[in-house]
Amino acid sequence: MTILRSPDSRFADLPDYPYTPHYQVIGDDGLRMHYVDEGPRDGQVVLLVHGEPTWSYLYRKMIPPLVAAGHRVIAPDLIGFGKSDKFSSIDDYSYQRHVDWLVTFISRLDLRGITLFCQDWGSLLGLRIAAEHEGRFARIVVGNGVLPTADSPAPFAFKLWRAFAVHSPWFPIGRIVATGCKTPLTPAEIAAYDAPFPSDAYKAGARAFPRLVPTEPSDPAVPANRAAWAQLGHWNKPFLCLFGAGDPILGHADKVLIRHIPGAQGQPHQRLRGSHFIQEDQGPALATGINELIRRCPA
Repeated sequence: MTILRSPDSRFADLPDYPYTPHYQVIGDDGLRMHYVDEGPRDGQVVLLVHGEPTWSYLYRKMIPPLVAAGHRVIAPDLIGFGKSDKFSSIDDYSYQRHVDWLVTFISRLDLRGITLFCQDWGSLLGLRIAAEHEGRFARIVVGNGVLPTADSPAPFAFKLWRAFAVHSPWFPIGRIVATGCKTPLTPAEIAAYDAPFPSDAYKAGARAFPRLVPTEPSDPAVPANRAAWAQLGHWNKPFLCLFGAGDPILGHADKVLIRHIPGAQGQPHQRLRGSHFIQEDQGPALATGINELIRRCPA
């Protein structure tokens, strides 16, 4: 497997992203995962996990108010994204590898009492990992996410997106992100989402994610996801949904989560004015929801 590393020069002077880079080696091959680590070391840990095809830049509107509340905020870039290392082949990525990489990251930083915020693929990874490693997690907040178990057909809009990601010769990351926001992105912000990808060779991870979503019962990820889903059916810790009402694919997935997870009962769930990338549309409101959950439901 060929490891690619985006040049640091690609990330110079990004708007509203002044954060010192941190790296954790998570593989014997020297594979590096980048992460933002802001706030006091003894603060409540808030773990922000991004999805497809974004990176920790997506959380720039949430990090300051979370840090201001006294929390330690950690926002990793998944392998294949952001400042983290990337593989050149789409076949080098799998659901299980992404789970293993993120579990290794959490373990090596020895994160505990975690308040998880996850969206899109961040939810496919975060919900699975929280169910499998419940002792490390204190609370979960989901924005536009779910844990797929292949029990119902994938939406047609998702099938179109998956085909586009795999087959289209044109895969403009920044423009793709912009189409998933109600809030218009500036040219500089669009460029920031393009920054991790100097050429198409760096985009294999972004192209891989849609096809890794387990939509058929035969998918190798389905047994573990179904087991995690069953475990979440016994999750009594605080669980909050803050969804974008305008998300065409996941905007109503909150119903399934709230109905299934005991810890979601009685929580002030919200559907906010926003689209798929709710962090862009409602970043400060999401941070407020997380801060209030931690205050209202101490570990």
